[in-house]
Amino acid sequence: MAKVTLVFAVLLVALGLAGFLGTGSQHPTALIPAWIGLLLGLFGWMAIRSNEDRRRLFMHINGTIGLVGFVGTVAEIVRNLASSKELDMTALEAKMALAWLLLIYIALCARSCRTARRLGKV
Repeated sequence: MAKVTLVFAVLLVALGLAGFLGTGSQHPTALIPAWIGLLLGLFGWMAIRSNEDRRRLFMHINGTIGLVGFVGTVAEIVRNLASSKELDMTALEAKMALAWLLLIYIALCARSCRTARRLGKV
């Protein structure tokens, strides 16, 4: 699962950079997916290079980062949709992409944990 985390990290960094450059480099908050991707990448890399117990710790940290990022992104999407201001569709699409990527990542993390427990590795 640590290698899958690195793939998601690259996707999130690309999403953040595309959002930042797509807005003409005017909105630094467009880099939030990139920061989440960098965190996932850092802990994913540490998980690859660690022993079993530390790998499990780093992957749980990554799962928590993914979950917090997902909840925060969904809350931001709902807040934007509920506001009376005109919607920035580029920003909304980037937030939706971030939410979907994180949801898929969380589902893969949960599946990995269930499989590890079933095999008796936990």
